[in-house]
Amino acid sequence: MTIAPSPAENAGLNPFGRGYASMFAPEQLTVGVYFPIESFDGPEPAMQDQIELAQQAERLGFAALWARDVPLNDPSFGDLGQIYDPFVWLATIAARTSTIALAAGAVILPLHHPIDVAKAGASLDGLSNGRFVFGVASGDRPVEYPAYGRDANLRSELFRDAFDYVEALLTKRFPVHASAHYGWLAGGGDLVPKPLSPRLPTLVTGQSQQSLDWIAQRSDGWITYPRGVTEQAQVASRWREALDRLGAGFKPIAQSLYIDLAADPDTPPSPIHLGYRVGRRRLADLLDDLRANGINHVALNLKFSRRPVADVLDEIGTEVIPHGRCQH
Repeated sequence: MTIAPSPAENAGLNPFGRGYASMFAPEQLTVGVYFPIESFDGPEPAMQDQIELAQQAERLGFAALWARDVPLNDPSFGDLGQIYDPFVWLATIAARTSTIALAAGAVILPLHHPIDVAKAGASLDGLSNGRFVFGVASGDRPVEYPAYGRDANLRSELFRDAFDYVEALLTKRFPVHASAHYGWLAGGGDLVPKPLSPRLPTLVTGQSQQSLDWIAQRSDGWITYPRGVTEQAQVASRWREALDRLGAGFKPIAQSLYIDLAADPDTPPSPIHLGYRVGRRRLADLLDDLRANGINHVALNLKFSRRPVADVLDEIGTEVIPHGRCQH
């Protein structure tokens, strides 16, 4: 594994790092994939061949690999993500890949202490040579808040408080910062390492109990949920309007999408949970429609795939990503 350069050596890079730059650009759409990269029934994946599948996705030109923060098994949700801690898992993947972005989608910010989150995020950014993209969320699983001793009714306030604390740790040297819920910094200690770039790119997932204007002002982008193309176009338009009100420049919008890729490339989209069963040509059309309506990145989830996921990756990587406009 190559040792990451120092921040000074990275001074000429995109201010948000290599991962963010490879995922996002105005009027462009890239494609990523969520772990676990497998199809499975029930909540728990087998997690077999995940490193090899991640390397395959990188070779094929996928822009990002995504991991989720699911601290506890909540049977009412029926979903454990990739099982492993997202920072530990993405660090493992960082050691076995070289160019693909590594994204958290998303860390449940109010549940964890900001020092631990900032330390883990900056460490992963350094170990991956600037490829980490930091998605954050307020969380919505009922079992988690009482288990962590947090008041779920304060999710909005806790999210903002933790967000501010993490930002202070990542962007300032020996910061002075007072938090209502997580402690304070009096300037006598500093977080190391710092991110390689001036900012560790931070994307807010969903509303996270905040207004869209707050997200547009404070984040480096927005992760929203899958919707029909027309409705998603309206959501993307509201995002651009919020940025315009604030006089902000380009900030990307990303979404997830479950797909079951049909063998017939012309199979029209039919709804499944949070996505579609669809053939590759119609998937390319769908992605191009999303791009035209302002979506900058789509993270695919293959849980419901009826075909071997290696074949699905290969078909999307060779037939959809290179030949359409859904690329950086």
